Amino acid sequence: MSKKLYPLIEREVRIAWNGGNLWMPIIFFISIAILYPFAVGPDAKILAITGGGVLWIAALLAALLPMERLILPDRENGFLDQLTVRGYSDEWIALAKIIGHWCAFGPPLVIASIFAAILIGQGDDKIGLIIMGLLIGTPALAGLGVTISALTAGLNGAAAIGGLLLLPLAIPILIFGAATTSPDPGSALQLLAAASLAMTVISPFAAGAALRALRE
Repeated sequence: MSKKLYPLIEREVRIAWNGGNLWMPIIFFISIAILYPFAVGPDAKILAITGGGVLWIAALLAALLPMERLILPDRENGFLDQLTVRGYSDEWIALAKIIGHWCAFGPPLVIASIFAAILIGQGDDKIGLIIMGLLIGTPALAGLGVTISALTAGLNGAAAIGGLLLLPLAIPILIFGAATTSPDPGSALQLLAAASLAMTVISPFAAGAALRALRE
């Protein structure tokens, strides 16, 4: 099954690159980092304290942008039905989409976070924590994005509904992710890893169930 999974992952990454969906989240993420200092002022202490949390909020919102193209186009053109006929389980389809979504979305966002962190005055020590935190947390955001996309496929205003559904589920990731850049992070990184792992493991099964419900 792993040999059959790779082409689906490669397809998701190719669609993100060729369709221009890769750059919109990154541009959005960088734009927030550029605009935030203008909103709160040039106080370096305020930027240092609040900047990490703002980057995590920006990462979550950036994850929402490609949500409508993750499931709905494949449902409308019959691609999901073709995969089912060829013997793919809904969980494997969901897993491929989650991995493909993360490959197209996660690493570019992590690279962009280096420049974003510099723009909002984060120190060298915090930049490393932001990079590590996003590497740990973005798989969970990708899993949540695919799951919510499957749940809302075909609904009017799916992006808005998806945002409302995603935000509460992503709160643990935001809390622990932002805490990693606080003056006293404690065990925030470990808690972020635990929350991200749990969500990443659960997401293929939840998204798979949502895909099955689309056919009923």
